Amino acid sequence: MKRIARFEKVSFQQFAAAYDGKSEEEVQRLYEELKLPLRATSGSAGYDVFCPEDLTIQPGETILIPTGIRVWMEPEWVLMLYPRSGLGFKYRLQLNNTVGIIDSDYYYSDNEGHIFAKIMNDSNENKIIYLKKGEGFMQGLFMEYGITEDDHAQGIRNGGFGSTDNK
Repeated sequence: MKRIARFEKVSFQQFAAAYDGKSEEEVQRLYEELKLPLRATSGSAGYDVFCPEDLTIQPGETILIPTGIRVWMEPEWVLMLYPRSGLGFKYRLQLNNTVGIIDSDYYYSDNEGHIFAKIMNDSNENKIIYLKKGEGFMQGLFMEYGITEDDHAQGIRNGGFGSTDNK
């Protein structure tokens, strides 16, 4: 098995910036208790990403979750993020962008490569989703990728969503 990546916490300052409405003590406690993504079994392909706090998501509601994590990975690799299978099956929990793509150069962005998840309870059965702090809600798979023979990309990333648009 290739070892090509390493999960880390973002700095406390970066994490706290995403939690304007909470006290510094509460944010500090959440930060200290963050769990880095893990595989559940030796045969698991995906790394479970854990909820940083208790959350309730009503049917039709969308929330943004600052995970407090970042990932360094070798060039030519990408982290693809999906909802945990059971949550998608039971509650129709979805990522708003369907699949999260974390490129290797995102790690070096001004926001320290802080991974956010925008998720939606798309329940058509009126089910409420209760996520407990420390519960896996999303999973990430590392994939190697290639480029075309005539590729000459020279852009430099600084940011997340839409930061690499060719304008």
